[in-house]
Amino acid sequence: MAPAKKRNVSSGKTTEESVKTAKINLNSKVESILESRKHANDVFDILEFLQSEKEKDVISAVSACSKLFSALLERKDLFMGKLPGEEEALSGGYSAEEKYRIFMRHRYNSCVEMLLEHLSHELHGVKESALCCLMKFAAVEGQHPLEDLDWSEHYSFPRELIQAVVDRLLSRTTDNSLLISRFQEFLEMEDVRYYVMSSIRENVGQVMDKNKGAVAPIYQNNVFTLMSNISVPSQESELTNFMVKQEAKHEDWKAAKLGEHKRVFERMWLGFLKYKLPSNMYKKVLVILHDSILPHMSKPTLMIDFLTAAYEVGGAISLLALNGLFVLIHQHNLDYPDFYKKLYNLLEPSVFHVKYRARFFHLANLFLSSSHLPVYLVAAFAKRLARLALTAPPTALLIVLPFIYNLIRRHPSCRVLIHKPTTEDEPLEDPYRMDEEDPAHCRALESSLWEIKTLQKHYHPDVSKAAMLINTPLSEQEDDISEVLETTTYELMERDLKQTQNKSIPLEFETATQLLKVGGDVLGQHFCLD
Repeated sequence: MAPAKKRNVSSGKTTEESVKTAKINLNSKVESILESRKHANDVFDILEFLQSEKEKDVISAVSACSKLFSALLERKDLFMGKLPGEEEALSGGYSAEEKYRIFMRHRYNSCVEMLLEHLSHELHGVKESALCCLMKFAAVEGQHPLEDLDWSEHYSFPRELIQAVVDRLLSRTTDNSLLISRFQEFLEMEDVRYYVMSSIRENVGQVMDKNKGAVAPIYQNNVFTLMSNISVPSQESELTNFMVKQEAKHEDWKAAKLGEHKRVFERMWLGFLKYKLPSNMYKKVLVILHDSILPHMSKPTLMIDFLTAAYEVGGAISLLALNGLFVLIHQHNLDYPDFYKKLYNLLEPSVFHVKYRARFFHLANLFLSSSHLPVYLVAAFAKRLARLALTAPPTALLIVLPFIYNLIRRHPSCRVLIHKPTTEDEPLEDPYRMDEEDPAHCRALESSLWEIKTLQKHYHPDVSKAAMLINTPLSEQEDDISEVLETTTYELMERDLKQTQNKSIPLEFETATQLLKVGGDVLGQHFCLD
């Protein structure tokens, strides 16, 4: 076994030395290529290292390529315009200078292709270095363009390179969340962000149409991760950080206009959300919708189709979809008459047992906060909650009861549910229709909140105490339900078990100092007499 260990150690040293030697050789080759064109063929050695199986060799080669081709771009030593084939360049009537530039341009294109392939490498270090190198090439290409672009439309921005990078980031088979988070720093530049948004929209359309609209979880997660990192400035004066600064007519450039950013942002999101999403992604989108998406859209009401589709998913997603619709109704004047009907139908026994219970009642309280809601609607919500309360756990009841009281406080006309005069001949049957989906036809105003009276006999003292409040006139001050939204069963038990005695016990104002002494003397005399 000893010789084997010795060989392993020596091979490790050899590998370490070879990496250092390789790095020195690569740097010297870059310098020799830049110094003299007679060393042009050394570029093949650098590209060969770029295909190595060893991570350190590849990263060293990426660094060398970055240095070499950035310098060649700045020196205009790469062929500009439509690139002829290498065989054509040799046989055609090109000068030695042009042949050199054509040769180096082909090597540059090969390098870019290899770097794009490395964005799918199994090692993150290789992927990260390749990404940074490609973005450096994009910046240099922007200042020293290789193509004759449509100057009035796109100016001198390397659109094709950015499109290629985005296509690789949006992998269909590999989760690129970590690499996309590294890419986020480049999205802070206005022009990069603008063309990335255009590239995402184009990529999503091609991939999802080819996939016939079927759900592609890995791909769609990559798209969402990239899009959720994009935020558009709120004012045009904030558009100051550009990777490529146009020398002439910069103000006329689409990437320098806030309106164009919003237009592309809107088309990007609508293009993504028109396809069916994985069920867990609806929630991710809806959580950031009202803060990160709607404010940056030109026409936020275009999101109504997505929100309606999201409501049909059910559960927490339906609630979050209603939150998005609520924002559109109040802030963007959307006419959506079925909003409260949909909210009413979300009131099921399961709502008391799910993890999003606190968020549900927080949002429901917000939705029902207006004092201009019709009485029949508020009565329907109060009655349905009261009926559901009969089978709800104590933690939920401590939310529901104050919630109902607040509804009655906001709408005094609903007090008829508490003070319901009855006659001896009136049948003891509740006219309320629990299975009616439309709150306008559930006959809640014809009923009463007898369920709360029943809860006054609840086994939990906190619940029965809360239910007793309905026997007295309700104060005008609303109860703050935010304090009880997150209460758990464990907290209720701990609170009952660890109740401290707050009241002080009344004692004699003068301390008795001779009581025991006198008693002892009397007791001693008694024993002596016996």
